[in-house]
Amino acid sequence: MDQTTPTLLSIQVGLPREFGLEDADDPMESLWTTGSYKAPVSGPILLRTTNLDGDGQADLTVHGGPDKAVCCYPAAHYPFWRQELNLPEFAHGAFGENFTLGGMSEADVCIGDVWKIGEATVEVSQPRQPCWKLARRWKINDLTRKVQQTGLTGWYFRVLAEGLVAPAQPLTLINRPAPTWTIERANRVMTVDKKDRALAAELAAVPSLSASWKWSLGRRAHS
Repeated sequence: MDQTTPTLLSIQVGLPREFGLEDADDPMESLWTTGSYKAPVSGPILLRTTNLDGDGQADLTVHGGPDKAVCCYPAAHYPFWRQELNLPEFAHGAFGENFTLGGMSEADVCIGDVWKIGEATVEVSQPRQPCWKLARRWKINDLTRKVQQTGLTGWYFRVLAEGLVAPAQPLTLINRPAPTWTIERANRVMTVDKKDRALAAELAAVPSLSASWKWSLGRRAHS
């Protein structure tokens, strides 16, 4: 399989855990809970409607749920981040993603794309918006901002059909209903072209866009 073939290179899962100290003076050392520390899976695992078996999120008000069942990140970005952050050990799963994907990036994946992976069928729902916990995990204060500014955010899948998935499986594109709305372009509307109400309304009208993004963009379009 060549490097341009969309491929599920690795799968990572993990349940929320507590880290830090309750009475720490340094905010970076204080007590916190996260599900971003995920371990690799070697064989088939069941992908369900809201997550993979053995996976979970700490704050369900902003993470997880049907629209954000699977967090995805392109493997192609890792060399850049290893050099940028001077972290040669930055391995797949470092961004807390469930799926590390080869042959795919924000520039060529679109909102609403439907992909077949193993027994499962998934749909691209929105770009990822990294939160403060990514910076906290790596103790790099501006990491969340850097990820957003570069546009190297990754994206989320919702699950249309449950089933077993496994590392090294190819992804097959079944449908692309919104070919003009790449993850890259959607990121720009949300973070760069904030004053463009027409673009906000256009993106909000994409049927398969996540409910949270529809709400946020809808408010902007009518403000």
